[in-house]
Amino acid sequence: MKGENVSGQGFTEIQKQYLAGFMAGVAQRGFAPYAGTTSDGKITSNPEAGGPNEAAEKTVFGTPVDDLCREEIIKLEQDPLDIWEKLIAHADSDKFPDAADTFRFKYHGLFYVSPAQNAFMLRLRIPACVLTAAQLHGIAQIAKDWGAGHADITTRGNIQVREIQPKNIIHVLTKLFDLGLTSRGSGADNIRNVTASPTSGFDPFEVLDVRKFAMAMHHYILNNRDMYGLPRKFNIAFDSGGSISVAEDTNDIGFVASKVAEGKSVPAGIYFRVNLGGITGHQDIAKDIGLLLKPEEAVAVDA
Repeated sequence: MKGENVSGQGFTEIQKQYLAGFMAGVAQRGFAPYAGTTSDGKITSNPEAGGPNEAAEKTVFGTPVDDLCREEIIKLEQDPLDIWEKLIAHADSDKFPDAADTFRFKYHGLFYVSPAQNAFMLRLRIPACVLTAAQLHGIAQIAKDWGAGHADITTRGNIQVREIQPKNIIHVLTKLFDLGLTSRGSGADNIRNVTASPTSGFDPFEVLDVRKFAMAMHHYILNNRDMYGLPRKFNIAFDSGGSISVAEDTNDIGFVASKVAEGKSVPAGIYFRVNLGGITGHQDIAKDIGLLLKPEEAVAVDA
């Protein structure tokens, strides 16, 4: 790189800043650990020509590495979403993970529950708490073949299977995929299972069938890596406004289907009222913030 743009002129200050940031990102991803600038200010990825990239070495999104907590350092050392080969290796050797990988394995729904049990607990993602009969039979088969022979239903309409040995974790994860299910992002710094009113879809008193919105949010989370870095136990729920509540006020974000009469601010119709800030572990209940969203504005879905 000669330090010139396509017009033959030297790089502008803005261009230099952009390239410096780009090379810092490259360095952080491990492709060029010594990328930086030469003594005359040119950008380089050549370890012999450039010095260490101080920005990449000392900060993570602006936070000094020395100030990161243990879990953030573990994520920095290896992205938990990029450990498939490590999962295979542990299965091949029938080996439990060390402390760092115990944290990373949670990103794949595998919880090493020692000392309570010398085994893994598998936590699934069941968006909107909806399962087909075939999927439920498949989970039962997983529990029978590789688990404790039974499964637990959680308070968020989820399912957990216990007593899974390391040698079987790949069997379990690939079987889930075959069933159209996943355990990805069900633990650690991830958004928990997206719930919906349990009677949604067949409740004669509901305002809106919210299952497809919960499903859409589920797939949005799975396919956006930014969603794998939120505080642990972050919860999202969709309430149909029917007979049985989803207890949306216990969630960080709650969408409540509501009928709105003609008013000054919005036309009559069905909207989501938005509740924010439910953290039951801190005895805090979500508050209605006075925001109305059209259903199609809540998440990317064809309403």
